[in-house]
Amino acid sequence: MNTENAQAVTLKQKAAHELVQLVAIFLYLAFFFCALATYSMLLLKEFSVSYFTYGFALINALVIAKVILIGEYAHLGKKHEAKPLLLAAIHKAFLFTLLVFAFHVVEELIRFLIHRENIATALREIRIDDLLGRSLVVFCTFIPLFAFRELQRVLGEEKFRALFFGTGTLAKSGATTRI
Repeated sequence: MNTENAQAVTLKQKAAHELVQLVAIFLYLAFFFCALATYSMLLLKEFSVSYFTYGFALINALVIAKVILIGEYAHLGKKHEAKPLLLAAIHKAFLFTLLVFAFHVVEELIRFLIHRENIATALREIRIDDLLGRSLVVFCTFIPLFAFRELQRVLGEEKFRALFFGTGTLAKSGATTRI
């Protein structure tokens, strides 16, 4: 019975940890995607606020956050973690951008198939230039995200939080930081 309780607690802890990770990644991506949506509306001189644009940005952020967690669960980019943090972050940003690109291609194919198009027509209708443009934005957004995630991996979550959010744990442990 104790083993079952321990496994249930561990499973709950893992689920809670994954939820926290999902929310953190979602908030980061939502910030960038909503800022990009605002910039696009201003650039196109669309002064009426389109809640659909922001809703799409938020849904996209949530889906991409989950794609990132799935990629991490599959250990995507793990073999490059021994490299310097910047190189590891850029490499992971590139790999995860490819993963998101592939996800968007599948998403577009499904959308066309739902609208009763065949696969050949769907492949022809997919706007690769649009997907590549979105992928460039995603890649640029991913570089700092994965830099922070790599820093968190190296420092450990507790020390990372103490450094960035001032939880006081770092000061209590007697650790000092040098710049």
